[in-house]
Amino acid sequence: MKRENYFASNQFRQKSRSIIENKASSSTKVARIFKPARSALLVLDMQEYFLDSDSHAFIPGAPAIIEPIQKLVDSYQKNGFPIFFTRHINNDSNARMMASWWHEMITLDHPLAGIVPSLDVCTGMVIEKSQYDAFLETPLHDLLEARQVKQIVITGVMTHLCCETTARSGFMRGFEVFFVVDGTATYNLEFHEASMINLGHGFAHLVTTDEIIKMISHKHEE
Repeated sequence: MKRENYFASNQFRQKSRSIIENKASSSTKVARIFKPARSALLVLDMQEYFLDSDSHAFIPGAPAIIEPIQKLVDSYQKNGFPIFFTRHINNDSNARMMASWWHEMITLDHPLAGIVPSLDVCTGMVIEKSQYDAFLETPLHDLLEARQVKQIVITGVMTHLCCETTARSGFMRGFEVFFVVDGTATYNLEFHEASMINLGHGFAHLVTTDEIIKMISHKHEE
């Protein structure tokens, strides 16, 4: 499997912009329907297991999304909107197919199980999950409903696994999904692009970090 840091490439910027511009929902429509005060920011699995360059699971492009995610975290915290961080943790009883597919599990005592310290998790709530889907067998749905959240903004890793699965699950549960193309990362551009194409067709609105922040600022000024 090819691994690459594709965020700095012109190819990524061109493909991302092309996909966004040709998605079903225009930027004008997204700006009209996005309701920041009814939204929550989800930051999925930004753990050292995926971001430490010495880890066998290192995602070369993942360090590039730390800054965009932190900008979103700052914006959500400033406005008092909910933020949820997830941490993927497995044990023998909950791993199920994760264990047979990936062989190694991220256990609670794994030295790289923690969320990278460059992200301020004190601004939100940390939820442990055991599968790709952040909703499956977690309190996430109930926590969102308790806060009257209707829209979710998805960031984190990996684009084509946990992020995409959570986006689809959120859609099926009735949440309007906004998928941040420069705030999610995976092993290569092909995986990333495939998720954007599929999600943008019928599951999520594709957005950039700057677009979300701009829409929050605009709504706050109204």
